[in-house]
Amino acid sequence: MEEKYEKIKKIVEKEVQGLPPSHDFSHIMRVYNLCITIAKHENNVDLEVLKIAALLHDIARKEEDLNSSGKVDHAILGAERAEKILRRLGFDKSKISNIKHCIVSHRYRGTNKPETIEAKILFDADKLDSIGAIGVARSFCWQGENKAQIYSKVPLKKYIKENLAGAKSNGKIKDKSKHSANIEFETKLRHIPEKLYTEKAKEIAKERMRFMEEFFERLKKETEGKA
Repeated sequence: MEEKYEKIKKIVEKEVQGLPPSHDFSHIMRVYNLCITIAKHENNVDLEVLKIAALLHDIARKEEDLNSSGKVDHAILGAERAEKILRRLGFDKSKISNIKHCIVSHRYRGTNKPETIEAKILFDADKLDSIGAIGVARSFCWQGENKAQIYSKVPLKKYIKENLAGAKSNGKIKDKSKHSANIEFETKLRHIPEKLYTEKAKEIAKERMRFMEEFFERLKKETEGKA
């Protein structure tokens, strides 16, 4: 199995090469390591399924980022691409099916919900990498990548109505240049703890969320010229 893991890692590293820091190979490996951490606190986890799904979960991220139509879903496309890779490596249909489910259901704004313990762990690990200190760092990487704002003072309801699909807080961003880290925090990141499935992930999220709340409160004050 270790040999197969290494082959998959090399495939993924090559496929995501050139992606910006917010979704590069280091993100994949942080999620992979978080999956292992969470799995230690759960029962009956198929580690083979979990590890492979973690490595492959963003295999199609580049295609989504490069497509301006907004119609490419990297989770769905990634599951399809993962199946082809795993077939070549000789995995059986049952393993492939379970891995595909993990990948399809890992995204926050997706409509496919995780049903297996492996899928729930991957979902949680991927979300945990969006909050805390690393979440702040990734948010600002994303702002730079999309020429967005450091801080937006637009009222939240007005922003949601004008720039999120369906005027919903979990809708896709229409114009990324109008987005900002604090808007991302209010519309998505603040709500991550309540979306998590595993107790260990919820525990980790509490500490990370405290840090983010303090950070964005301080950022607000400093943008207003306060001490």
